[in-house]
Amino acid sequence: MNHSNRLEELVTKHEHTLFRAALAILGDAHEAEDAVQDTFLRYLEKRPELRDSDHEKAWLLKVAANRCKSVLRQRHRHPAVELLDVYPAPDTECRELMEAILALPANQRAAVHLHYYEGYTSEEIGAILGQRPGTVRSHLSRARDALRRYLNGEEGE
Repeated sequence: MNHSNRLEELVTKHEHTLFRAALAILGDAHEAEDAVQDTFLRYLEKRPELRDSDHEKAWLLKVAANRCKSVLRQRHRHPAVELLDVYPAPDTECRELMEAILALPANQRAAVHLHYYEGYTSEEIGAILGQRPGTVRSHLSRARDALRRYLNGEEGE
């Protein structure tokens, strides 16, 4: 299969997963789209030999996460997030939870998204984000605490 067809197959298979992960990290839909495009361009440049579908997805997520980290480093402020139109929640309770998740710091949002939405373990998330598994577990724990406080109406404490 030539690389053009292979790229088309990868885009069709992974673009939504990569977009959601990038959106969770960056908090900006346009920047997330750019990160996903950059990820696929990187694939074309590197032409990696990926042994299976899981390795392929992990490689793409790692490249996307690294691109997102670069974007975050370039920012000198926290983003103003209006994501709920592109990251929809089916009902009011889910929307509240989504607002709480989007209010988390980027490292916690990324860990929450990859763990709860994509099903990765802390070890796998650590490999994707370039962090130790213990750091990922710490981000998840802090995120759960912050979400619990937020949803119990204790966010100012």
